[in-house]
Amino acid sequence: MKVCSLKPTLTARVFFRRASGLFLPTNSGCYVLATFDDSILYVGLTRNLKRRFENHLDTEQKVSPTIAGRAFWFLYLPCEEKHLELLERSWLEQYKNVEGKFPIFNKVSSPVS
Repeated sequence: MKVCSLKPTLTARVFFRRASGLFLPTNSGCYVLATFDDSILYVGLTRNLKRRFENHLDTEQKVSPTIAGRAFWFLYLPCEEKHLELLERSWLEQYKNVEGKFPIFNKVSSPVS
């Protein structure tokens, strides 16, 4: 599934490279790791986009190639903390409805509180 299919639409993107962290906000938000052609590899939420981006770069799994491709983009949508879990869950369910499973890096779905 491609990033452009997710609703609401992600509003910003940076390269999934260490130098791109300089351009990320520290706000909360939901985000996607995607391949060069915008295929979704991971859907996540965070209370600090910049810190989470850096954490993923330090995770061997997230920087290694997969059968679907390598993470090339970090796309995000700033979001109030109270809406994070619902937005992430919505994106995961949209993906699952199209692909029949969760993205390759998502082990389980997130609970909705």
